[in-house]
Amino acid sequence: MKNYFSSDFKLGVLGGGQLGRMLLAETQKFDIYTAILDNNKNAPCAAICNAFVVGDLLDFDAVYNFGKTVDLLTIEIENVNLDALDKLEDEGLIIYPKPKDLRIIQSKARQKNFYIDHQIPTAPFSHYAYLEELKHSYENTIIDFPFVWKAARFGYDGNGVKIVRNIADLESLPNVECITEKLIPFKNELAVIVARNVAGETTTYPVVEMEFHPEANQVEYVICPARIAADVAEKARALALKVVRELDFVGLLAVEMFQTSTDEILVNEVAPRPHNSGHYSIEASYTNQFEQHLRSILNLPLGNTTSKVAGIMVNLVGEEGFSGDVVYKDFNDILKIDGVTPHIYGKKETRPFRKMGHVTIVNKDIDKAREIAQLVKETVRVISK
Repeated sequence: MKNYFSSDFKLGVLGGGQLGRMLLAETQKFDIYTAILDNNKNAPCAAICNAFVVGDLLDFDAVYNFGKTVDLLTIEIENVNLDALDKLEDEGLIIYPKPKDLRIIQSKARQKNFYIDHQIPTAPFSHYAYLEELKHSYENTIIDFPFVWKAARFGYDGNGVKIVRNIADLESLPNVECITEKLIPFKNELAVIVARNVAGETTTYPVVEMEFHPEANQVEYVICPARIAADVAEKARALALKVVRELDFVGLLAVEMFQTSTDEILVNEVAPRPHNSGHYSIEASYTNQFEQHLRSILNLPLGNTTSKVAGIMVNLVGEEGFSGDVVYKDFNDILKIDGVTPHIYGKKETRPFRKMGHVTIVNKDIDKAREIAQLVKETVRVISK
């Protein structure tokens, strides 16, 4: 087995945001040399990795040249130049997740077609090359309100997703390639994180439940374990494993799902990396998702995904009406509460709904943890000077 620890092995990561920052805590724990590529010289990873390179993740030369300096390449964001990854892979560089999987996942249209082709249940959808095509579809009564609109590429944190209820909503959409989905009545939004290493060893984290901000379409709370029936949880877990199996995926895959009003499970979308829905695991699990990502891409034995205790994650996002140098108001008040652990992402400037950090609450009682999470959310304000 290759020696990754305290050696000359170099791990490369495309993206230097908060996910990379939390991954670095694990590479430092194992003393794995880690290089980061990001276009922002002040990215959260910049000051704490072994090597930081400034470059555009969508630029062929930047990604290709960076890849030539490392022994294995991974990502913390999927919007990267795939042609560069293909060339690097052809030249022998090990890349996980595989470029072929990123090509499917980068495009929501390709992703949805993959589910259809592999008999993976998902919401009915239509694909449009541009906005006029979607408008024609409405005018010809092929599609009707309400529906969910998603940009086919580059959506993140609620950006690129909108519920379209009327003509005004339709007119406000950008002129980009997109998909539309039938608005599904659902009880819960769920997620399952699956890890799979090169040898094919596979493990899942417990099913989590996600509560979303109604305006920003961002996750506000992640609750583990999900407050659902055991048979529904098993159905979600089995479906997530099917997605990983059909992709022949290596790495960490977060599978987001809907639990419908009739307890059917539908795949919404996937993220091929550590994910917001797994942040609770840093405090609540025997093996957190970032360590598990490393274990999977380096083909190490996978860790125990069992929770030691119930965990809830609260996102800390910039408050509306504030932009500029960040201030965490009333932060000390939450530090007095048992089981509360904050994570600040190192972003110096806040803006409305920008993810600035998260707080984990652990407790033996999930309902008590949810109460504390609400208190944390109502106490801390992320504002500007």
